[in-house]
Amino acid sequence: MSIRRIVPNIHVEAEERWNTSREFYGLLGFEEVMDMGWVTTLASPTNPTAQISLFTEERTAPVVPDLSVEVEDVDAVYAQVVASGAEIVREPRDEEWGVRRFFVRDPNGRVVNVLTHRF
Repeated sequence: MSIRRIVPNIHVEAEERWNTSREFYGLLGFEEVMDMGWVTTLASPTNPTAQISLFTEERTAPVVPDLSVEVEDVDAVYAQVVASGAEIVREPRDEEWGVRRFFVRDPNGRVVNVLTHRF
């Protein structure tokens, strides 16, 4: 099993805080690489796997996940997580923007978005 990247997800409440957060992370060197309106991903221009995602909401799942973990084989990870007895928050699904993902709750109550990009 291979982990490709880990991305913290930050839930922002209002448009003003959204813009303030984008500006703040810009001060740290992050640049916008994706904007879907409800989620924006910022990345380092010199290390594109160093990312932060800002969410105003989660449009395809019941909660905004606390972090995202991109893996090589999301279905293999899903099978292992289910076998462990962990709580599945959202079953695997192919999203229109090119990822397959599921949500699982970690032992501390955090929701993890486990995904892979479909090529």
